[in-house]
Amino acid sequence: MRAAERHFSALPGFRFTLGYTMFYLGVIVVIPMAALALKAFELSPEEFFRLVSTPRAIAALQLTFGASFVAAFINAVFGTLLAWVLVRYEFPGRRWVDALVDFPFALPTAVAGLTLASMFAENGWLGRFLVPLGFHGAFTRAGVVIALTFVGLPFMVRTLQPMLENFERDVEEAAAILGASRLRTFLTIIAPTLLPGVLTGFTLAFARAVGEYGSIVFISGNLPFRTEIAPFLVVIRLEEYDYNGATAIAMVLLVVSFLILAGINKLQLWANRFNR
Repeated sequence: MRAAERHFSALPGFRFTLGYTMFYLGVIVVIPMAALALKAFELSPEEFFRLVSTPRAIAALQLTFGASFVAAFINAVFGTLLAWVLVRYEFPGRRWVDALVDFPFALPTAVAGLTLASMFAENGWLGRFLVPLGFHGAFTRAGVVIALTFVGLPFMVRTLQPMLENFERDVEEAAAILGASRLRTFLTIIAPTLLPGVLTGFTLAFARAVGEYGSIVFISGNLPFRTEIAPFLVVIRLEEYDYNGATAIAMVLLVVSFLILAGINKLQLWANRFNR
């Protein structure tokens, strides 16, 4: 009976592989995060809130979360359209465009920031046309949003593509036969199905943007109270040997990232129930 109840596993040695997995995650993820949390717990609540509530820290946190939200929203709109085009239409260069979506993954973020700063500078390829029109992309908050949009785009597209590929078009055809307009078909059939994926992609893009550093340091100009992001302020505090200040700001980013991770898990559970 015991032998019959056992399930076949392609990977032998469950205890060994589980132990190795937990050890690897502990060394790479849990221990560094725990060290940061223990360092933050050494601060009194009054000192912690004093460090994270300075005008410069508040300005950096507001820019980080605000720009991340705007960039994630832009990716939610245009990333959804891009995923729809890549899945539903055949056109010359489609595979090249599909591969180009992953370019932000492969490109070093510092190179991306330097390239974007050169393009949107006053004498850059795009800046020479946009600056006379009143749009300044380099060394402004708009530049921060541009960089965060660039690094977050793949998360939205790659989240929605599998859902669109598995979406049955027979439902759309049935709605059209029954006399539903394209707008009604989209609002009643397509949009509710894609909503969990859009929210998941939005959250992933937002989480990626919150922790972004390399692509912003060049295009933002790092001006305090204007274009300085929280990760860069953490580096500044470390260079000033203000370890408590760096720890407090980093702890805020860690807590927000953890809450975002929990939100992603909830969205995935909701998506699985929704698609059943």
